[in-house]
Amino acid sequence: SIKMDLLHSNGVLIIQHLQRDYRAYQDFLNFMSHVGDPRNIFSIYFPLWFQLNQVVGTKMIWVAVIGDWFNLIFKWILFGHRPYWWVQETMIYPNQSSPCLEQFPITCETGPGSPSGHAMGSSCVWYVMVTAALSYTVRWKDKSAVPLHRLTWSFLWSVFWIIQISVCISRVFIATHFPHQVILGVFAGILVAEAFEHTPAIQTASLRMYIKTNLFLFIFALGFYLVLKLLDIDLLWSVPKAKKWCANPNWINIDTTPFAGLVRNLGALFGLGLGINSEMFILSCKGKNSCKISFRILCIAASLATLQLYNFVKIPTHTEYLFYILSFCKSAAMPLTVVALVPYCVHSLMRTTEKKLN
Repeated sequence: SIKMDLLHSNGVLIIQHLQRDYRAYQDFLNFMSHVGDPRNIFSIYFPLWFQLNQVVGTKMIWVAVIGDWFNLIFKWILFGHRPYWWVQETMIYPNQSSPCLEQFPITCETGPGSPSGHAMGSSCVWYVMVTAALSYTVRWKDKSAVPLHRLTWSFLWSVFWIIQISVCISRVFIATHFPHQVILGVFAGILVAEAFEHTPAIQTASLRMYIKTNLFLFIFALGFYLVLKLLDIDLLWSVPKAKKWCANPNWINIDTTPFAGLVRNLGALFGLGLGINSEMFILSCKGKNSCKISFRILCIAASLATLQLYNFVKIPTHTEYLFYILSFCKSAAMPLTVVALVPYCVHSLMRTTEKKLN
């Protein structure tokens, strides 16, 4: 439509302005784009928070998974173009004089662009972290602590918005999103996170509930895809565009395709359910050692170190279905490691040490 083309063309002007005048901040903006990567939720934020507060850690995974699932459905409904291919195909520029947008190794996302998954994932998980931190200050009943609570409230929400704005600018700077797409992503993420502030049932969910939720999310997404495909609507229309207009074919990654994100998130949710309902979790995280600061610090350090090793595990991409299966297994192993395997090993180590001292 004319209005959407106008919105896109104005977005292109903003991208050109950022790439021209903010070149000195390129490294910082690329870093902030990595900060907003939803995969950091499982490898960094979750291991930290789960050992500090299991309620917050559990909520973080649910918010990240459901938020990214909604992001996928919205992308399929909105059919949002990405700047780096839109400028090559639009007919609104006279004499084929398309604007030149610079691309980067992280530019060539293959899914539709609206809303931004990075902005949505970043806003929802940071919303959970900020509200969790503020919940501790609310307990301060002393009147003298009220000014400190207000100062903490202002500081944390300022940090929240600084991070969200930085992530949004970074995604626009690398020409992978238009401004309206990142703005939509931020507010969609906040809505999802706020919804889970009023959903306490996830804290007591059984393994059966986790499996049912996984099946529902997968069947709904797959059914939605197949129904529209029968109507001759290709929901993977963006993949050929990304491959055609990406400046470097090596920058195209199957890990950015719509179904790759879906499989990754379903694996993480299944791994969380498996871990929380395991005997290892009950023995370690519900035992007497769970209250010790030393136990939590050791679990955090061991979890972060172990999860970094997963980065060296490269999943073969030559067979798409094999990639999805292995991606699901790898994603399930990460929360299972944080929730059950690492705490159980630390618990066993501490118990052995205590026996030797006695």
